[in-house]
Amino acid sequence: METASDYGAFIEKFILPPTSSSPDHPLNSLTFAVKDIFDVKGYVAGFGNPDWARTHQVAVSTAPTVLALLNAGATCVGKTVMDEMAYSINGENIHYGTPRNPCAEDRVPGGSSSGSAVAVGAKLVDFSLGTDTGGSVRVPASYCGIFGFRPSHGAILKSGVVPMAQSFDTVGWFARDPKILSRVGHVLLQSPHVTSVRPTQIIIAEDCFQLSTVPFDVVTRTVIKAIQKLYGDDVLRHEILGEYVKAKVPSLEHFMSEDNADQLYKIPSLTALSSAMRLLQRYEFKNNHGEWINAVKPDLGPGISERVSEALSTTGEGIETYHSIKRELHDALTDLLGDFGVLMIPTVPGPPPKLQTKPSELDVFRARAFSLLSIVGVSGFCQVNIPLGMYNDLPVSVSLVARNGADGFLLHLVENIYDNIEK
Repeated sequence: METASDYGAFIEKFILPPTSSSPDHPLNSLTFAVKDIFDVKGYVAGFGNPDWARTHQVAVSTAPTVLALLNAGATCVGKTVMDEMAYSINGENIHYGTPRNPCAEDRVPGGSSSGSAVAVGAKLVDFSLGTDTGGSVRVPASYCGIFGFRPSHGAILKSGVVPMAQSFDTVGWFARDPKILSRVGHVLLQSPHVTSVRPTQIIIAEDCFQLSTVPFDVVTRTVIKAIQKLYGDDVLRHEILGEYVKAKVPSLEHFMSEDNADQLYKIPSLTALSSAMRLLQRYEFKNNHGEWINAVKPDLGPGISERVSEALSTTGEGIETYHSIKRELHDALTDLLGDFGVLMIPTVPGPPPKLQTKPSELDVFRARAFSLLSIVGVSGFCQVNIPLGMYNDLPVSVSLVARNGADGFLLHLVENIYDNIEK
């Protein structure tokens, strides 16, 4: 499928011109690509799997999110490769090929919005659309050295997008430049540009950085310096997030296991959080797609097929507890951050793994990754991945998190901070 110039990012190329090319439009003259999960009139949303594409109809209308971008002056140039059924954070697809990571060709690009991230990282488009359920925008953004934004849950319309698990599904986007990231965000969120608001506090989750194999100083130094220059020292705070979550989210007890406590790579409360998230994700995935999977018996790649069969055997026991956890975590983090506070965490626990790493070897990495990713997954808050260049020839990044509904504030904050980071 791959041509020499497209890094294997595209599953199908076409041109959807902007609905009007007025120079006043916020995205005038920009190009973008969309993940193979969005409806585009005249094409099948293939959900990363040939059997899905074969058994589903051509879309009769285009997803509202894609239309909004066309109406804002952007041109869509095609659909991008994704992990099958959006059920992986690796970015490898045995049917359509694995998009090449433009930062590190021997490493995975991250999934499930792999092609969308690669298209931006390789400078094939100005920005792109993905979706993020468990981490599918944040992970590939980190691995490909670009900005990725997961909005507040419920902030952007998801019609015309194949569902994965509704309690977590969000429409996210990628860009190489924080100003373009922000402009796309204002179009999708239908929000006016906010004037710059000073953050009340920026909380560094110290224990979360211990999950990362990249030294704390490497990940945080330049960002902290930029924050100090802009807002002074007094805005910075440190927190042991795992302890805070354990104290404030009592329903997590049901998912805490004894063997978590003494393992270095685990923060017990966040491991419990990711277990709860995985349970509900499986249950909703089964409700959405179980019937189709049982009827069609699709050919699924390694890792994906195991995850899908685990989902199909989920009973839904403990779902009520999960909803309590969601409410408690949302309230706890709202109390912690307030209206204009921000949490700083690693996006992922280290550099992108090598291509074709055995699933068993990835287990520890995935467990750490989902501990970090579930903070926003379960709370429904918004999160942005900020690329920080390379360390040992591999991309490094950091994430900022803000409360549900503070998307415009977070986008603006990233622009300010990034302008002041020493490149």
